Amino acid sequence: MQIPLFPLHTVLAPGIALPLHIFEERYRVMVRRCLDRSTPFGIVLIRQGSEVAQRDGATRELSISGVGTFAEIREASTYLDGRWDLLTVGTGRFIVRDVIADLEPYLVGEVDELDDSLGDEEEAEALVGRVTRRFVDYLRLLQPRDGEEVEPIDVQVEVEVPDTEDDEDAPEPIEIERPGGGPAELAAALHIPDDPSQLSFLLSGIVQVEPETRQELLEATSAEARLRQLDELLDRELELLGKRLAPFRPDRRSLLAGSN
Repeated sequence: MQIPLFPLHTVLAPGIALPLHIFEERYRVMVRRCLDRSTPFGIVLIRQGSEVAQRDGATRELSISGVGTFAEIREASTYLDGRWDLLTVGTGRFIVRDVIADLEPYLVGEVDELDDSLGDEEEAEALVGRVTRRFVDYLRLLQPRDGEEVEPIDVQVEVEVPDTEDDEDAPEPIEIERPGGGPAELAAALHIPDDPSQLSFLLSGIVQVEPETRQELLEATSAEARLRQLDELLDRELELLGKRLAPFRPDRRSLLAGSN
């Protein structure tokens, strides 16, 4: 299938919400077409270069990751000058087979949907319990001690709300939760799933790591493999946090620069 590609200096995991500010003309066109057709676009990590157009309209040489995430538009508002504010949600992964640069004003990808296999079921279930416990400890250690300050964890997640008993045929509504506070607020707001795939993607989008590490988690071949990576990563982060060494936090200026 063909989808518009939106290269960014960040990684979107399935189930995670990502706000975007769209100001470049070609991506304004992309958003309008996606809204008109009720279709997603694809977010891919920029490995090297930039997708922001220069003054002469050209772009620098761009290298992107081979695995990306479908981004569905949940909320959209436009400004008088044509800019957009979006709230997108990652709904699944794809693998990029080819990139077409001259078909539309934006990049178009020939992509295949990428399913997530479970891996070894027994091992995956054991990892769910261990990784969940370590994640709770991770959030606890992010709490500020006396005299310390803590930055809000800017993460949004999508949660499926169960059907009401009164209307069995009603579609499952979707709510976007915005924890928007410290680790304690985030922990209270999250509904930590016990499904290995859902848990692995959720934590991949929340744990504070550099984009390259998040991309490795996204590309893991199974939920078991992803949980194993998270287990090792959280073990390392717990040791660092125990010594009060700050976790990685991305430079928000670089993320804003990637929002076209």
